[in-house]
Amino acid sequence: MNQPISIAILAAGLGTRMKSRRAKVLHEAGGLPLVEHVVLSALELAPPEHITVVVGHQAAEVEARLQHRGVRFARQHQQLGTAHALLCAREQLGQHGLVLTLYGDTPLLSSQTLRRLVQHHQQSGAAATVITAVLEDPTGYGRIITDESGFIEAIVEHKVASEAQRAIREINSGIYCFDAAALWEHLPRIQANPVSKEYYLTDIVELFRAAGLRVSRWLHPDPSELLGINTRIELAQVDQIFRRRKAEELMLAGVTIRHPDTVSIDREVRVGMDTVIESSVAIRGRSSIGENCHIGAGAILSDVEIGDGVTVGPYTVIAQSQIGARASIGPFARLRVNNVLGPGVHIGNFVELKNARLGEGVKAGHLAYLGDAEVGARVNIGAGTITCNFDGERKHETAVGEGAFLGSNSTLVAPLRIGAGSYIGAGSVITDDVPPDALALGRARQVIKEGWARRRRQSRAVSSGDNRSEAQTTAADQHLASHIIRPGGTEK
Repeated sequence: MNQPISIAILAAGLGTRMKSRRAKVLHEAGGLPLVEHVVLSALELAPPEHITVVVGHQAAEVEARLQHRGVRFARQHQQLGTAHALLCAREQLGQHGLVLTLYGDTPLLSSQTLRRLVQHHQQSGAAATVITAVLEDPTGYGRIITDESGFIEAIVEHKVASEAQRAIREINSGIYCFDAAALWEHLPRIQANPVSKEYYLTDIVELFRAAGLRVSRWLHPDPSELLGINTRIELAQVDQIFRRRKAEELMLAGVTIRHPDTVSIDREVRVGMDTVIESSVAIRGRSSIGENCHIGAGAILSDVEIGDGVTVGPYTVIAQSQIGARASIGPFARLRVNNVLGPGVHIGNFVELKNARLGEGVKAGHLAYLGDAEVGARVNIGAGTITCNFDGERKHETAVGEGAFLGSNSTLVAPLRIGAGSYIGAGSVITDDVPPDALALGRARQVIKEGWARRRRQSRAVSSGDNRSEAQTTAADQHLASHIIRPGGTEK
């Protein structure tokens, strides 16, 4: 491959058979848009500045999804066929060497296939080489007509093919390798189809033949790799292929997956050796999980960074968060976004975090909410503790110093600073800063009036002549008393 290679990825169409308002190439399989899979394969052959994606429908959205890959873009403002799409990218593509044309809806196409295409093309001495495949049912595909030397004589579309031509099972994939000079000389000469008014790249075969140039073919042994996505059914089938490939890749690398058919792991996820993934787990985006971790059944992890030795309990949801080594999260915990947890942190069941930074060894065992919080090392957070971080207009931060102890049902009204080593009494509402090593109590004083309930029952029984049983009277009066005692224990 000593010739420079430029790659055009045609991705301008809407894809009407998808029955969607979203451009077909933006639909996802294996955790990435269809077109991004094609870009990743292309990047293994050529640098990003040599790859041009031709966009049309929802061009801005397609460009935004691929911008981080560093590729270039050309816009096809009117979708006038494949030849017209390639012409739209002429300025971005190389004028010398080789030009590969790919499609944004063929996500299974591998870089190995592209290398073999280029090698075959260079060895054939042809001006162009197309990937072909033999199908059991070639209905709908263009048929490959060859001469006595095995070079392509014509590509005949199914709808205009004769009965004899339709019996041919070798089909056109639409994936080409061109000599750039020959391509740019003849591509502008393609005429619009008289019926559709579009310019078809397959017509270049006739132009090459008329100029004495040969068109070679490379027969792909696995037609499934060339599958173009046209319907939601095909999208689901390809997604399953990616999921199966990813699970097999991880298991071969030393990851235990209990029930591979039930997990859903995106293409760019990384998982360390000796990690165990239980059934029905979903790991999405660019998540990275360390070694010796345990991911419980039903967990959903999206764009997470998890250190070594972490346990994620069943049915835990974590998004866009960093988890330090040896931490324990869940079960039934939710880490929403932008959380950073230090080593050895324990987050138990029904604890929710959002934009929280927890130091080493922090413990929140159950039933707590920490939002917009900075919590120092070794803080104990009691059950029912919440940070009141939103005043109706703005978010405010709560800062808790190292070694503090937050009693159960503490309500922390931000903005607030709680000093290192301090104690917050259970059931307290804290609205003012607490200095280090202090005890803060923010609850109403308890008042006990002995015999009050018995006297009340007796008084009611005398005044009304009530002959209910003691148990019935007690239950009714306890309900009544709950409505006549003011906070702080004073009577009405």
